Amino acid sequence: MALPGLARALVAAGKLGQRAAEDLYKKAQSSRTSFIAEVTSSGSVSASDMAHTMSSAFAAPLLDLDAIDAERLPKGLLDPKICADYRIVVLSKRNNRLMVATADPADLGAAEKIKFATQMGVDWVIAEYDKLNKLVEALTTSAAEAIDNIVGGGDFEFDEAAIEPTTVETNDKTSEVEDAPVVKFLHKMLIDAFNMRASDLHFEPYEHHYRVRFRIDGELREIASPPIAIKDKLASRIKVISRMDISEKRVPQDGRMKLKIGPERVIDFRVSTLPTLFGEKIVIRILDPSSAKLGIEALGYEPEEKARLLNAISRPYGMVLVTGPTGSGKTVSLYTCLNLLNKPGVNISTAEDPSEINLPGVNQVNVNEKAGLTFAVALKAFLRQDPDVIMVGEIRDLETADISIKAAQTGHMVLSTLHTNDAPTTLTRMMNMGIPTFNIASSVILITAQRLARRLCPTCKAPLDAPRKALLEAGFKAEELDGTWTPYKPVGCSACNNGYKGRVGIYQVMPITEEIQRIILRGGSALDIAQQASKEGVRTLRESGLLKVRQGMTSLEEVLSVTNE
Repeated sequence: MALPGLARALVAAGKLGQRAAEDLYKKAQSSRTSFIAEVTSSGSVSASDMAHTMSSAFAAPLLDLDAIDAERLPKGLLDPKICADYRIVVLSKRNNRLMVATADPADLGAAEKIKFATQMGVDWVIAEYDKLNKLVEALTTSAAEAIDNIVGGGDFEFDEAAIEPTTVETNDKTSEVEDAPVVKFLHKMLIDAFNMRASDLHFEPYEHHYRVRFRIDGELREIASPPIAIKDKLASRIKVISRMDISEKRVPQDGRMKLKIGPERVIDFRVSTLPTLFGEKIVIRILDPSSAKLGIEALGYEPEEKARLLNAISRPYGMVLVTGPTGSGKTVSLYTCLNLLNKPGVNISTAEDPSEINLPGVNQVNVNEKAGLTFAVALKAFLRQDPDVIMVGEIRDLETADISIKAAQTGHMVLSTLHTNDAPTTLTRMMNMGIPTFNIASSVILITAQRLARRLCPTCKAPLDAPRKALLEAGFKAEELDGTWTPYKPVGCSACNNGYKGRVGIYQVMPITEEIQRIILRGGSALDIAQQASKEGVRTLRESGLLKVRQGMTSLEEVLSVTNE
């Protein structure tokens, strides 16, 4: 029988007979305890005798832990879960090596685990097993309590049948890490963020504190301030389940992970790390695939705006552009359109950076600039793949714009986004990129500009007594102030976030009519295009927002903050 190194050392020193060592080893295996725990509990060798024997056998210094002040030991160098599993305590750090107290210096698994977790070497110091046990319990308990306090003052349970934190396969040893307080904290943050309808989670390390913020309805809110000692362990855990390189802390990284809620609900998370002065900031974007299947009615389009958009995407070819700043809901709008077009007889291909929503039936490609897979390269490849509908995540340069327009002119429906303020300025932006005006006029069939405004909580919203002059200055027409409607203001209650709950879209949907084509061909300005669009009944973003105020969906201050006039 192959005995562990500790057993062989005790036999060689005459502290244990060969047969006794084998019996104790078998008993430890059957009871699933460590050999050293079995030896000390049986009384075969005292903890003091074993410590002296190990010190001589492995030429390691012997330390009396009674002389150690636990409060002055370094914190945050090693995961408390590893210390508890292997019964070890980190005493100090010098250069790139850790001095670690152990009762079993022959445990190669412990040394490898420490090296992997810290990327540092290990120098063993021998301690008596009973004293070491007490110190480990004291240190790991205080670490667990510190994190339990920030997540609600006690333990919490997850329904393991309903929640699968990661799709990464693990072996038996690494799966034990699931019990670590840091892992529980991360899982709780993810579940809380989803339940609070957050779009992003921010994990931010600073010099003397650490904070977690959620972006809820477009606003960041501080949710927790965990101990700063967990920053490296939390970052490592997120990197492991996002398939990132945990040893690389000097450059930004991107990854993805999944959370399964119930038998049929899976939430995707996009993860981004960024090296900062005091550690890695991590932002996790929640990507809910069900948001693409809400239906166009749920997005907030007015009936005439919806009709214009549906008419445009049902045409056999042409280009439809969605514009707006980051976080204005462009991706959800595009995927809602794709979902309407996604039929067995339609071949749809998308190129994104990166793909945020997984839509079965759609061929999705992540662009990779480093590997040479740019938007332009992906588009050229799509055109050889017999496409019906092409979606380009963003038109960033002339080459991508040129290929997209040619695709729209040669019998393909092309959907894409641009970062512009409103629909008319999108056309002048394309002219400024160097696209010939005749190509723009012959390919673009509709442009939608959009913003997201916070929706008033229906439970607590209250009428706003606004002066007539203020309403006129905001953009209301005199004839609209006829007393048949009342603006509302946010109040705040237990069911909402400072008076708001959810968000609603504000849209400017501008079809490219023959008259607008003529303005484009003669090189007209955005102002000329805007005036013509207004004559044709196209609302500006401000006008669309004010309509939502009249309908009681949002507040006047919210519309003024998200639209420019």
